[in-house]
Amino acid sequence: MIEVVELIGSALVQDLGRPGLSHLGVSPSGAADRAALRAGNTALGNPATAAGLEVMGAISVRVHDDLLLAVTGAPGAVTVDGVPDDGRVVPAPAGSLVALAAPRWGLRSYLTVRGGLDVEPVLGSRATDTLSGLGPPPVQVGDRLAVLPPAGEVPTSDPTPAPPPPGTLAMLDAAAGPRADWLADPEQLYARPWRVSALADRVGTRLEGEPLLRSVTAELPSEGVVAGSVQVPPSGEPVVLGPDHPTTGGYPVVAVLTAAACDVLAQLRAGTTVRFRHAGPR
Repeated sequence: MIEVVELIGSALVQDLGRPGLSHLGVSPSGAADRAALRAGNTALGNPATAAGLEVMGAISVRVHDDLLLAVTGAPGAVTVDGVPDDGRVVPAPAGSLVALAAPRWGLRSYLTVRGGLDVEPVLGSRATDTLSGLGPPPVQVGDRLAVLPPAGEVPTSDPTPAPPPPGTLAMLDAAAGPRADWLADPEQLYARPWRVSALADRVGTRLEGEPLLRSVTAELPSEGVVAGSVQVPPSGEPVVLGPDHPTTGGYPVVAVLTAAACDVLAQLRAGTTVRFRHAGPR
């Protein structure tokens, strides 16, 4: 097992979530940056569905057995008993202290362990849903997290290189949403720059900029939504739904991000400029 010794910020157990249960009122949840979690599991020879830690900030864990760990997503400096380790896969002998510093860029780091974390599944997933409370509670200092037995071989090379750091502008690919015609000019979503607001969490991210004008101002009955839905509330500033979104919403969905764009957005800090780019159907 691993024991959480220090935590600055937050850490959640996440896997690929609970897709396909929206009809029960259950959001998909799962890793905000799914590609990063997959990359960590791939590097360790884990199944893609293995659970790891989604860390916003810094964390130190005590390893109780000889283990292999991987760090993906937002890159932070890693040390084992104070000795720096620059590899994506980090060997940690029993009793050692593995410390992951706050990332140099991005928001969410993923700490995965060979075998995957062994917490009780809820509706087939070990993911923590911050909106509904499903899944394990947020990780706290002193928690001991069991590790499942390894399955499969560890790759001899890393097929998923770390992504480059984002620049001052991030492009978000998005297809037209079912209520795009509720905007006076749907192209204005793509033509204008937007800034990531500090009002962002796993439920949704607000974007700041010149408000969009709606051609339809009537109330919209609540209808189904998915992660990556771009809603336009009365303020005219878009809100992009994250993995812990409610399963229905009453604001018009004017666009839907691609899965890759959802991963990009999950790593953007407040103040980053984004532009929408046309994508084909999701």
